[in-house]
Amino acid sequence: MLNRFFLFFFLVLSSPSLLWADKPNILMIVGDDWGWNDFGFMGSKVVQTPHLDKLAQQAAVFPNGYVPTSLCRASLATILTGQYAHQHKICCNDPPEGVDRAEMLPFLKNSPTIPRLLKESGYKSFQTGKFWEGHYSNGGFTEGMTTKGRHGEEGLVIGRKDLKPIYEFLDKYPKDPWFIWYAPMMPHLPHNPPEAILKKYQIAGRDERLAKYYAMCEWTDQTVGELMAELAKRKLLENTLVVFVVDNGWVQATGPVKANDQFLTRSKNTPYDKGVRTPIFFWWPQRIKPATYPDLVSTVDLAPTILQATGTNIPKEMAGVSLLNLLEGKEKLKRDTIFGEIYPHPAKVLDKPAINLTHRWVRSGKWKLIVPLSKEGKPELYDLSTDPEETKNLAEENPKIVEELREKLKTSWDSWKELN
Repeated sequence: MLNRFFLFFFLVLSSPSLLWADKPNILMIVGDDWGWNDFGFMGSKVVQTPHLDKLAQQAAVFPNGYVPTSLCRASLATILTGQYAHQHKICCNDPPEGVDRAEMLPFLKNSPTIPRLLKESGYKSFQTGKFWEGHYSNGGFTEGMTTKGRHGEEGLVIGRKDLKPIYEFLDKYPKDPWFIWYAPMMPHLPHNPPEAILKKYQIAGRDERLAKYYAMCEWTDQTVGELMAELAKRKLLENTLVVFVVDNGWVQATGPVKANDQFLTRSKNTPYDKGVRTPIFFWWPQRIKPATYPDLVSTVDLAPTILQATGTNIPKEMAGVSLLNLLEGKEKLKRDTIFGEIYPHPAKVLDKPAINLTHRWVRSGKWKLIVPLSKEGKPELYDLSTDPEETKNLAEENPKIVEELREKLKTSWDSWKELN
């Protein structure tokens, strides 16, 4: 018996991959500047997303998913850390005038991130696409495409050019569990889709800018199909968890191009649902049954869910909750409220999120409250069950509900108390 034990111990030491054999691979797909309802599986009759639709049919789908902050850099950091922007302090896309961008990089480097924590569980990880935090190692990735700059620089060719870097990464680690960050700068501007796809959306009476955006959505979906086909070819799908989300919403501006007109659509960088709402789904046939959940979920929940799925400890400083027990039918979600915070594009101060804050928002059940920080701003209350477009402000008619939701905001972030 003792000899068998030492034989097993020897085999494990000589083949570490045996330790990780039951751990799932993780493919994180992050869309970029994509309206929450511009998917076939979310009800669009115009945009064609057959590959994502197929995955969604076999997945656990959350139509009421949200990003706390509808600005890409802050949102991506939240996805990676499971923390709100006021926790990881990555609030704005750019530093204050006169401050070097390098001073922003330690925030993520010193935060708990999915790849950094998965490394402790034997995972190799690969960053592609959008990544604002300098060298990929600042996010805890073992390998990556981005080494400097804004948006993601070298990594931004993924998807638009090809998927070859991902395939080369997979070639290197045929036995190790992996985490792949596929965050192409798509359908994000520039909207330059392949001509064959664009022609499908160029119809009489449709604005050309809108046609290009729609075509970009389908092109992004096409790259997802190519990636999934390659994983199937390599027989890697049996134990792979696919997580899909979008960094922030988008409503395409139309007509002649005007300066900053894209930020006037109540979508990106705003607290409205067109900016903060996103579909979220988890595809893992081995453990998750297809279902659609009405629950309110947030991107702070993604990191805890992935960590639990891989048997990795969840740090206490993560703000979200793991959804895995809900997905496996073991329990219901014991939460009906989610929160968000909005910041400007350039920061006023790097390490003081409350000073940069422009809005706070909270959704509880059917109600959503938006509280602007400006002195002239007034609270906005919407009943999303009857007014999903947020057109009728019901704050004056429902002062009690406004006060209840304000109190929830105050308890969700201590610094918020100082601002009220």
